[in-house]
Amino acid sequence: MPETSVLIVETSTPAASLAFVDAGGELAQKEFTSDRSHNALLFGPLGELIGKEAPGSIRLVLAGSGPGSYSGTRVGISAAQGVALAHGAPVVAFPSILALPQAENGAPYLVVGDARRGSFWTAQVENFTLQTEPSLTDAHGLQSAVSAAVSAGHPIVSFEDPARFPLPPEVLERVRLGFPTAALLWKAWNNTDEGTRARWMAEPPQPMYLKPPHITPAKRSWLKV
Repeated sequence: MPETSVLIVETSTPAASLAFVDAGGELAQKEFTSDRSHNALLFGPLGELIGKEAPGSIRLVLAGSGPGSYSGTRVGISAAQGVALAHGAPVVAFPSILALPQAENGAPYLVVGDARRGSFWTAQVENFTLQTEPSLTDAHGLQSAVSAAVSAGHPIVSFEDPARFPLPPEVLERVRLGFPTAALLWKAWNNTDEGTRARWMAEPPQPMYLKPPHITPAKRSWLKV
């Protein structure tokens, strides 16, 4: 049972959610769905959950870091940082894929995603822990990872339409949709060892990058001779 109140923000997929855990350990969750406007829809349920909380009453803010929608995750983390600043609380971002429904009992599963332009990503999860970090691969690598999961009897999960993956029909049937939730993100936090928590807390809260951020150098024509 927590000694302080906690806000949890999960916006890495269109099926977004927020949760608030009071000092007595009671959890309330608000869910909302949006393809592109988390920034417009987040603040209504956020106000319903914490609008009456006195400044300083929230002592920890957690946020899902993806992978998933970069813009959605960024909006969620930004909102989490705003609440944390107002309450003088730390904000911690950690992988949203630890909070899929398939993670509830700590069973192993493979998460797959479409990284676009012919690339994909995979990650293995077990006991609320990343066994392998999300990593990019091609269609062949995706097929190899999925085949290994099938052979091991592990579920295969994605929060995208399975039809977008270049897999045989009999394998596609094994891919199940799953979406992280704020409530399950809280459960993942509570099932994580202290060393991993400390590492997450030491890292700046930011979306999980599958590729290095692309930065276009400014054109400084005035420097030309």
